[in-house]
Amino acid sequence: MPTISDVAKLTGLSKTTISRVINNHQYVSEEKRALVLKAMQELGYTPNPAARRLRGQSTTTIGVIVPRIVNPFFSYLVNTIETAAYEKGYQVIISQSNEDAEKELAFLQLLKTKQVDGIIMTAIENEWSVIEPFLAYGPIMLCNEYITNANVPIVRLNQQKGAYIGVKHLIDRGHHKIAYCTGGLFAEDGKDKDRNHGFQKALKEADIAVNTKWIFLNQYSIEDGKKVMNQIMAMDERPTAIFTGSDEIAAGMMIEAKKHGLKIPEDMAIIGFDDQPIAEMLEPQLTTIRQPVEKMGELAVAILVDMLDDTSLKVQEHELPIELVIRKTT
Repeated sequence: MPTISDVAKLTGLSKTTISRVINNHQYVSEEKRALVLKAMQELGYTPNPAARRLRGQSTTTIGVIVPRIVNPFFSYLVNTIETAAYEKGYQVIISQSNEDAEKELAFLQLLKTKQVDGIIMTAIENEWSVIEPFLAYGPIMLCNEYITNANVPIVRLNQQKGAYIGVKHLIDRGHHKIAYCTGGLFAEDGKDKDRNHGFQKALKEADIAVNTKWIFLNQYSIEDGKKVMNQIMAMDERPTAIFTGSDEIAAGMMIEAKKHGLKIPEDMAIIGFDDQPIAEMLEPQLTTIRQPVEKMGELAVAILVDMLDDTSLKVQEHELPIELVIRKTT
């Protein structure tokens, strides 16, 4: 049976262009549209999503599981996923797990009950052994999440590198009293383990000991950042710099720092993570780790749609670049 890959090969066009023709997308030239339609006729190709829909086996709907949609990083990621999916003829259902393992399983049931064709998971709350059985009902892929034993496509960033280059930047600025915020626990395994390893690696290379009093667990929001700053201000010995888990936490810390009369970065250097628009809006502008959110979302959709069209596709892991953006808070 011919696939979209066969049409792409015959026409010399990308699979994205083929999908746009199939879904009557407006941004395709008439020349390319005619070329694709001719190739489809010659090959006898019928778009799989349409064929499955006629048999009642397809919804042309993609499920996306996020931990917290109010986190701007996930808002921007979902926006990119939805836009890319629409261009390929798919709609998106967004499910918010609130970092609850039971809610996550409830949303995975959408795959089992055929309410979605495939699922993009941007975070994982359950063990992979609990999620894996759902692969029997349709494709699952990971975006922004990384599980070593998951035999599914992964679009990821090197979180260890992100933390490492951020903390090393602080060390290079002369800081040796460095605090750290994590969205999980400060453990060898589990959530945020890669960032934990990057943080520890940078300190170890500089022969700096970890001060556990300056490790702040399960931090996510602006309000969390405010609380962290207040905790630091109550300490007898304070850090001179902090690597946070998100731009939100960093923003909360900066808001509270001003109330205490602290100058950033003179009294305390702060680094965020994500490079959300808020990073440039803060005063001073926030040094942060940039994640390529748009590329992540677009690639995740392209991979999942290809999996839906051709189940024989080889499982691959895609690592996107991550970089330090130096501004005024360090």
